[in-house]
Amino acid sequence: MRIVFAGTPAFAVPSFKALLAADYEVVAVYTQPDRPAGRGQRLKPSPIKELALSYGLRVLQPVTLRTETALEEFSCLQPDLLVVAAYGLIVPKDFLQIPPLGAINVHASLLPRWRGAAPIQRAILAGDEETGVTIMQMVEKLDAGPILLQKVSPILPNETAGELHDRLAQLGSEALLEALAAIAAGTIEPRLQEESLATYAAKLSREEARLDWMQPAWKLARAVRAFNPWPVAFTYFGDSMLKIWRAEAIERSVAEVPGTIISAKKNLEVATGEGCLRLLEVQLPGGRPITAQAFLNAHPCQGVRLF
Repeated sequence: MRIVFAGTPAFAVPSFKALLAADYEVVAVYTQPDRPAGRGQRLKPSPIKELALSYGLRVLQPVTLRTETALEEFSCLQPDLLVVAAYGLIVPKDFLQIPPLGAINVHASLLPRWRGAAPIQRAILAGDEETGVTIMQMVEKLDAGPILLQKVSPILPNETAGELHDRLAQLGSEALLEALAAIAAGTIEPRLQEESLATYAAKLSREEARLDWMQPAWKLARAVRAFNPWPVAFTYFGDSMLKIWRAEAIERSVAEVPGTIISAKKNLEVATGEGCLRLLEVQLPGGRPITAQAFLNAHPCQGVRLF
């Protein structure tokens, strides 16, 4: 089975490593072009590119797949199967028709729930109690192809998006190997998605990570978890942006205006539209993330209003 792998960020690494460890014949790797990163804005290769080069594999980095040149280059690889995991570019229908076994995708949700760019974060924001990974056949429509295999995982009560990401990335690699074995054995049974159950996970923006203190504490606590490690939930402490890395909801009646710091001794607690939010780890511009206690030691907070 000649496999072409397409992936870019850290989520794709466990699946790629699993393919290599299982001795599948990976004939080429597609990943997005190098991007500027860091203070110097030097071009940085993707995690998948770095790993592929360490194995001496051919790496292709087209800006788009929607050209005749890109299609011809892919066709010349003579792949039996295309495996995609968080590649980040739309794979056109012409590409999907070239491999005799088609194309499969490792997706971080239980499709048809949370199709799209940010399924992990949207699941946490929505308060889902479980999620998982789906191996699906790729079709032209986004994340709408038949389901080949799914693995379910609970979302832990205080789990951040970053922590859940890492668990699902590993779970995805396990599901991928199971699906490939079934494809090779001819025992896979695709199952159509129920369109009426489809939900969409829109891409995250920095703006939506700003906390609205009129919201209930339980909803704000979800947002803090969902936006960790990016874009990171934030509010304003005076003129300074205050990033909130970890927090927890406290159920109790509060009379203060939402956004007001109502406890600034042992705990850093903020009034919300319903209950209060206890901040556990925060960060001011130019500093590093610190505990709420360390923040209280350096800044008088009682009665200050965050906004």
